[in-house]
Amino acid sequence: MSARGLNILFTTWDGGGVVPPTIEAAKRLMARGHSARIMGDETLRFAVERAGIAFTPWREAPQRRDTSRENDPLQDWLYDGPMGGVMRMRDVIMSGGALAFARDTAAELDRQAYNVVVSCEMVLGAMIAAEARGVPLVAFAANLPMMPVPGIPPFGPGLTPATSEAERIMHAEIAEAGRAMFNEGLPALNAARAAMGLAPLADLMAQIGAADRFLAASSEAFDFPAAELPEGLVYVGPMAGAPVDAGGWVSPFPAQDIRPLVLVSFSTTYQKPQGQIANIVAALGRLPVRGLVTLGPALHDAAFQAPDNVKILAEAPHDVVMAEAGLVITHAGHGTVIRALTHGAPLICLPMGRDQNDNAARVDWHGAGIRLDPAATPDAIEAAIRRIFAEPGYRKQARRLRDAIARDIAASPFVAEVEAVAARPRTRADLAPAA
Repeated sequence: MSARGLNILFTTWDGGGVVPPTIEAAKRLMARGHSARIMGDETLRFAVERAGIAFTPWREAPQRRDTSRENDPLQDWLYDGPMGGVMRMRDVIMSGGALAFARDTAAELDRQAYNVVVSCEMVLGAMIAAEARGVPLVAFAANLPMMPVPGIPPFGPGLTPATSEAERIMHAEIAEAGRAMFNEGLPALNAARAAMGLAPLADLMAQIGAADRFLAASSEAFDFPAAELPEGLVYVGPMAGAPVDAGGWVSPFPAQDIRPLVLVSFSTTYQKPQGQIANIVAALGRLPVRGLVTLGPALHDAAFQAPDNVKILAEAPHDVVMAEAGLVITHAGHGTVIRALTHGAPLICLPMGRDQNDNAARVDWHGAGIRLDPAATPDAIEAAIRRIFAEPGYRKQARRLRDAIARDIAASPFVAEVEAVAARPRTRADLAPAA
């Protein structure tokens, strides 16, 4: 098979930070001479087609048809604890919606021939369809890999690497509890597999293991060191894409204002962050800094009282702002964290769920920032800000990661890995993943 002229189907969902790396991945393959199509929520149509990529919306699968909070099928802000949102993800996207995702994907695979499916790691139903139709499959993580990796703490609670036998035992117990939690979705997943003519699995994560490759769009330098990487797992570097054109961007602060700039940026999808942002604004108001808060579409209707040194905007070109920022305060979504680090900016992280605890743990472990409880008071936030600016080690470590991430981006094997998968058509023996 020629390395050029492949037809590639991406399957994803409107998960906020999931979207830009998927678009960037498709653009890289198209630049290589391949064709790409993205299947996803109707809300993604504009961004996908603006990037010059063909788009097909989900039909049966759960999706966002508009950006209102009421029409978000996940609504994970209603669930408490670090794993509450993960369980909601399991029930709506990973297992509960598996049959609908599988049917929609299978219909697209029957409509035209594809050489490979690149599926978001959480859209297991699309993986089922690729497996059932015998189409080579890439599982694609827009961030750190969710699958178990030897030596790396289990996904979810934001643990750092074990330093004692007692901690290793604790991590193993947490990993087993996490496996059991995910496997509560196994009946729905296996029902979807049965409907597509596939044998049942004994473990939900084995569906991801059925992929020919697991490509993680993160930096191996940012992750914790692994004892060994599972077969097929490859870090392909962050995929934030080229900086957005700042156009006529004008800073809300006078050019002669030399106070340090602090950017505050939370999720592009709603996670009920109003209390956290209000506390951050209060802390910034006590300090000799310029505070810039970007609300994004998730908080278009929010209102905050801000002191004179804090400006609150609907949006701003983050690459431009981060290049100047002395600090980024964030929920610790992977995209925001990595973009800040690519500019060498240290971070204060207030994780609110999803993968954010794990991202924050790595920022803290690398010494590139401080992790706070999301309920941190203005006093605690103020103390953390003062510490970041007083201790140069944070910026030093952020710049170390900046350089390492830049090397990972420059050497990304993403396109080559997808081409290699497409060049090795699966056999029937490949269609029965180990339980």
